[in-house]
Amino acid sequence: MLNRKARVAVLVSGGGTNLQAIIDAQQSGVIRSGAVELVIADKPEAYALERAAKAGIDTRVVPKKQMSQVEFEATIRALLEEYNIDLIVLAGFMCILSGDFTDRYPERIINVHPALIPSFCGKGYYGLKVHQAALDYGVKVTGATVHFVNSIPDGGRIISQKAVYIEPDDTPEILQRRVMEQAEWIILPEAIETVSHNIIAGE
Repeated sequence: MLNRKARVAVLVSGGGTNLQAIIDAQQSGVIRSGAVELVIADKPEAYALERAAKAGIDTRVVPKKQMSQVEFEATIRALLEEYNIDLIVLAGFMCILSGDFTDRYPERIINVHPALIPSFCGKGYYGLKVHQAALDYGVKVTGATVHFVNSIPDGGRIISQKAVYIEPDDTPEILQRRVMEQAEWIILPEAIETVSHNIIAGE
């Protein structure tokens, strides 16, 4: 089975910087065991869709604002089945998925969170709010975590973490960028490779 690649779908909401890191890692050979076959956005204006299109990856928009949660998740599931997806990657995807959805894909959904779980995680901790919380608390080290997704927000098994030091004059925006550059863009592609390899090896 190792002659095939795991088929990966990436779910996005915004600019797609993490998606770009994944695309770059695929092109550079960091990701060898998986291939991104589909990018799904919940907003038609998400710039991540343009990044995917430039890389020759199929894109779909599933507009959450126009659907119930049940319809939204059912539409995504149908696309995952259509593309025979093995691994789902949440990369800046700003929607909470229900337990009904996540339970269908045990240890087949991964997410990158911009803090060292269990710090600054769970419901309400996303985007700049995470970095603001780290600065408000006064921690000296933050970072990023890649974890499996289950029915508890940020509650799935941790795959990898990478620490980033906080500097005295950090703002949430500066810290967000450094955490992306020094942690997220490194450990997310590495985790995709690890999990993809395990999937095709039958583990």
